[in-house]
Amino acid sequence: MLKKTIQTLEQFKSSSSSTRTRDHVHMKWNNPFNNWVRNIRSTTQNDTNTTTSYPVSRETTTSYSVPRERVDCVVIGAGVVGIAVARALALKGREVIVIESAPSFGTGTSSRNSEVVHAGIYYPHHSLKAIFCVKGREMLYEYCAKHDIPHEQTGKLIVATRSSEIPKLSVILNHGIQNGVDGLKMMDGVDAMKMEPELQCVKAILSPLSGIVDSHSLMLSLVGEAENHGATFTYNSTVIGGHMEGNEICLHVSETKSLKEWNGKSSLQPELVLIPKLVVNSAGLSALALAKRFTGLENKVIPPAYYARGCYFTLSNTKASPFRHLIYPIPEDGGLGVHVTLDLNGQVKFGPDVEWIDGVDDISSFQNKFDYSVQANRAEKFYPEIRKYYPNLKDGSLEPGYSGIRPKLSGPCQSPVDFVIQGEDIHGVPGLINLFGIESPGLTSSLAIADFISTKFL
Repeated sequence: MLKKTIQTLEQFKSSSSSTRTRDHVHMKWNNPFNNWVRNIRSTTQNDTNTTTSYPVSRETTTSYSVPRERVDCVVIGAGVVGIAVARALALKGREVIVIESAPSFGTGTSSRNSEVVHAGIYYPHHSLKAIFCVKGREMLYEYCAKHDIPHEQTGKLIVATRSSEIPKLSVILNHGIQNGVDGLKMMDGVDAMKMEPELQCVKAILSPLSGIVDSHSLMLSLVGEAENHGATFTYNSTVIGGHMEGNEICLHVSETKSLKEWNGKSSLQPELVLIPKLVVNSAGLSALALAKRFTGLENKVIPPAYYARGCYFTLSNTKASPFRHLIYPIPEDGGLGVHVTLDLNGQVKFGPDVEWIDGVDDISSFQNKFDYSVQANRAEKFYPEIRKYYPNLKDGSLEPGYSGIRPKLSGPCQSPVDFVIQGEDIHGVPGLINLFGIESPGLTSSLAIADFISTKFL
């Protein structure tokens, strides 16, 4: 049955996926969901087990009969981590279906970040962020070199702009050394400013292993490799919840467009039920809200959600970048400070800042209804922060760029929380893996997280 399902999906994608290359960076796939459901209905209509009735959510007791299908592995979410997990599972011979609510992969947090390859400096020793960042950075550089993914090991300077910040700089250096980051070096301000004449600082850490990567090319390559090993990606399709039948989790799936008018109160009617052996909840900003819709998963194991918007501004009116390295100030509450990022086209970006978003309900999170606009007047707060280390920044030289939302597990003035990877040993649901709070350094850590999941949970 699974083979017929995959064959149907592949028929509707073959016209585009067969010619896909990294040059087709804006390619979208037609959604095969309706054909997928019709295929299941038509090929299982004589099977008495092809439909089921159950409570469709925690909020209702209404029953609804839908086709159902047993599958091997389901990955929910086609961000960079979900794609990497799908690839890792497919490389180990598992049959994988990736369900993504958006029209294409990587449209959320994965495409709204600095595209920085982090070295692994900031994170507490033995934390998942430290372990996965260090290992993931090595794996990422190796993968990029092997698959011709545009990237550059630019190096980074973390700077103290006043003497009171030097102790914090020392703490950061010690974290990096404990985490096994090679090549870190504390520098006097004079030496750092010789490397970067536009820089103003009193002391700095040089991190030669930091860099940048074309995240879309990376994701496109990972998708292609996953598909080449049998993984199927279906877009415009949303996992709206799930329930337990004995020791099996059943996923409720619907077309994304059917949720547009949903008010969060009426019951959601799934169009398909998938019964996987393994399901990875890698839904990013929606992961926590989705977990709450799994009947049988206790709410007490689901951490609270916090959201922080970060805006980026680009440097205009300049023919050449004022910096050759990434420039980072001392980290601030909720982020790493308004830093300098260089992209592979030579554009200079500043950001992100931190704007805590209050009052995000589960419905908004579940449907990714966030405001990604960047107001031009927000630059007024950027200029003084940037001029602490780049005093020659000219008035009027910042233009609105883009913004992203961080899926955080800690709020304002709270200590940062580590990545959370939950298996059955934590939540008690066989076959379910929840990925919560996969913010920075999620991009750098993606291949290491995927390797961990495909090794531990298989």
